[in-house]
Amino acid sequence: MDNGEFLDRGDVRLHYRLSGRGVPVLLIQGVGVVGGAWQPQIDYLASSNYATLVFDNRGIGRSLPCRGPITIEAMAEDTKSLMDHLKWDSAHIVGHSMGGVIAQQLALSHPTRVRSLSLLCTFARGKEAARPMPWVLWMSLRTRIGSRPMRRRAFLEMLIPKDDLPAEDQDALASEIGGLIGRDLATNPPILFKQLRAMARHDCFSRLRELAGIPTVVLSAEHDRIALPRFGRSLADAVPGAQFEQIPAASHGVIIYKPDTINQRLRAFLDSVEQL
Repeated sequence: MDNGEFLDRGDVRLHYRLSGRGVPVLLIQGVGVVGGAWQPQIDYLASSNYATLVFDNRGIGRSLPCRGPITIEAMAEDTKSLMDHLKWDSAHIVGHSMGGVIAQQLALSHPTRVRSLSLLCTFARGKEAARPMPWVLWMSLRTRIGSRPMRRRAFLEMLIPKDDLPAEDQDALASEIGGLIGRDLATNPPILFKQLRAMARHDCFSRLRELAGIPTVVLSAEHDRIALPRFGRSLADAVPGAQFEQIPAASHGVIIYKPDTINQRLRAFLDSVEQL
């Protein structure tokens, strides 16, 4: 995020940005990503009678210095503190990947603050994201070795189905996406591994029945090899009344490279909850 404000929580100084006016929507991002990655959703929702709040999770982007723990619970409390700071009694909570895990924890800890949950390309058991499967290990290795252009292209393949990747100008695409997520795709900052460890230690699956009464939608991407669609289906089955939808011909980075699909689905869900 290139502008915004700060909230000092003592062990971390959180950077956040509020856009638009209307019904509150809070968007939580995933591993190694800053709040600005939600820009396609910010632009759409802020023009649709929704006020959008995005922020950098502790220890990344401009949410520095961070002297406190990097845990899912701490990041969920950061989220609540921002709502308190803005005097939001409740908000629609949208989380992608690790952000979906944080959103679930927020809803379990503070259910009255959550109007609805939109859980995108995510899971209930964080260890599912850190599982040592051959493809995951191979792609992780490719993002750490080789030339910088090679590492950037490997990262793109984790976000976008190969059939959708342009044959040319992948460097330009990597630069554009890097601008949104807040780093060069060829780099793997230490905070990324701390966030992965935090997620791997978190498992709230046995408590998901407590979310009964909170309108919930789980969106998975057909070709997502990080948050497999079966993880999304399992998550939706565990939350009483949750809707599940699989987005065709999409992968883990769907919020960035297929924003229209996500924006329209989110808007329809949020509007339906507001009409209840």
